[in-house]
Amino acid sequence: MTSVSAAYEPAVSRTGSPVAGAPASLRNVMSQFATGVVVLTVGGGRPHAMTANAFSSVSLATPSVLCSVAHSAVMHDVLEGGGKFGVSVLSAEQEYLARHFANKERELGAAQFEGVDCFAGLHTDAPLLRGALAWMECELEAAHSSGDHTIFIGSVLESRVGDGHQGLLFFDGKFGRASRVA
Repeated sequence: MTSVSAAYEPAVSRTGSPVAGAPASLRNVMSQFATGVVVLTVGGGRPHAMTANAFSSVSLATPSVLCSVAHSAVMHDVLEGGGKFGVSVLSAEQEYLARHFANKERELGAAQFEGVDCFAGLHTDAPLLRGALAWMECELEAAHSSGDHTIFIGSVLESRVGDGHQGLLFFDGKFGRASRVA
């Protein structure tokens, strides 16, 4: 039996050389973890959206999810003050929306939703994106600061599945597709 330490190999860059520094090493390693892509939204008087892939379920017994948001992101302050938020799980055909809501140069406020096909969530008033694979509406339950991010936990008020068949993935710094298996 091989020991865990004997099997461990330090992180290396895509060129094969060791990666120096914890942040660079972690970014390199995490780029190898394929994730889905969501757009987080807040409605009301301060509408905002943000593309995220640091998103996960927390509990099914008490339905809840989490998202991790950088302290420097506009969404950080909006989520803290909003109390409720929406989640649109993007389909493969919505890569353009992932790029749009990740673009730091876009207009903010209601203007960022101009030309975007969305509808207001019944429980949150958060814009939810039409054509998404699934949607959730959440109420902020807790926030835990860690390093340069805050982990926001939301109680799921309602969740729905759409009609799409291919999900949008993020892997190795690029977008990709995942299909439902028959």
